Amino acid sequence: MPAVRFPALMKYYVENQSEFSMPGSTVAELIQNVLAKYPALQPHLFDSAGELRRHFNIFVNGAHIRDLNGMETLLKDDDKIIFMASAAGG
Repeated sequence: MPAVRFPALMKYYVENQSEFSMPGSTVAELIQNVLAKYPALQPHLFDSAGELRRHFNIFVNGAHIRDLNGMETLLKDDDKIIFMASAAGG
């Protein structure tokens, strides 16, 4: 199963885990499975139109999904998926 990693600020929503395994053959399916188990994440990942929030980034084995096949990026059992919120400051 692919390994999913969340940033420290979001661990609260996933039972204080920084990494866990979750089934999914695509990024979209993996996210559906994560949200089925941790529904409180929904408003943090997606806007009211159901689109991934602009400040949220998803990486598969270090590559941003926008450089792969987006939400339809195929996953393998040994893949590492990282969810990362963009940081801004001044």
